[in-house]
Amino acid sequence: MVETQDRFDRYSRQTILPGWGQEGQARLAEAKAVVIGCGALGSHIASHLARAGVGRLVVADRDFVEWHNLPRQALYAETDAAAGVPKAVAAARRLREINSLVEINEHVLDVNADTIEELISGADVVLDGADNFEVRYLLNEACVKHGIPWVYGGVLGTYGLTASILPGETPCLHCLLGPLPPPGSVPTCETDGVLGTIVSVIAALEATEAFKILLNQRDALLHSLVMVDVWNGDFERAQTQRGKGLCPVCDEGRYELLEAEKGSVTTVLCGRSAVQVAPRPAKSLDLSNLARRLEGVGQVRFNEHLLRFEVDDAEFTLFRDGRAIVKGVDDPGRARALYARYIGT
Repeated sequence: MVETQDRFDRYSRQTILPGWGQEGQARLAEAKAVVIGCGALGSHIASHLARAGVGRLVVADRDFVEWHNLPRQALYAETDAAAGVPKAVAAARRLREINSLVEINEHVLDVNADTIEELISGADVVLDGADNFEVRYLLNEACVKHGIPWVYGGVLGTYGLTASILPGETPCLHCLLGPLPPPGSVPTCETDGVLGTIVSVIAALEATEAFKILLNQRDALLHSLVMVDVWNGDFERAQTQRGKGLCPVCDEGRYELLEAEKGSVTTVLCGRSAVQVAPRPAKSLDLSNLARRLEGVGQVRFNEHLLRFEVDDAEFTLFRDGRAIVKGVDDPGRARALYARYIGT
């Protein structure tokens, strides 16, 4: 049990900051923040928000902890990688250890058109910890549609960028970056790598912008696209402004990703040779029954969160919502075929 004096002492170094105070801390305690993705950026962001005392924190991620995550993903330990714990589960467990005063809600799921609006419902701010542009553009549409402030961030190699987006007040992500890049047209962390220190910098900037939004200090927002290269020591700011013509999202209210047709969706995952197969709408799988059915395929391991087995030079990690991450495969068509063969349609 955290005593009243302990609560006061915990936040004493930030409440003495100009414009914060006990009133600001109370505002944070009543706030709800949503972090989309619990990987490199998301794990650092969630840690900052929990430590600062944001009262309700929602974290969502589709993936599980692997060894190559540990150099840059702040909330995970070797035991999480060895057990292949879902990132949202491991993150929530650690966040509760960091600050028991914060209500943590974790979701092991794919963030897509079926799930995004419920995830961000009632949020005061949403933060981008995603690892691909499609999720970011989907998040942009959802936040613009519902008028929720959100903070964009991305990292690659030693470079990162971030911007705060206030629907109705600032340009949206589509205004800033143009249409969604086609698949395979931009580098990924698998091809260009990523340095842990740039993750820390961009996550800190994202979290700081979120604090300004939650404390109603909007005049202090950067109002610019911030670009950082930690290796070269370059820091730049570009004033955010709309492009020429009407934006299909924030001017015309067209939400093409949110209104996408249902069906099985495949996504090539950043950072490794793997494809996610995600049925839409999500299924509800009995992993113990499926494990018995797959016993003849090879060694099957499962727990309450996921099931794993290897077949045809591919490693399946199957979640309770029907999603599978197929490792050792980089062709979406082959991943879908393997899923249909061993899991069903």
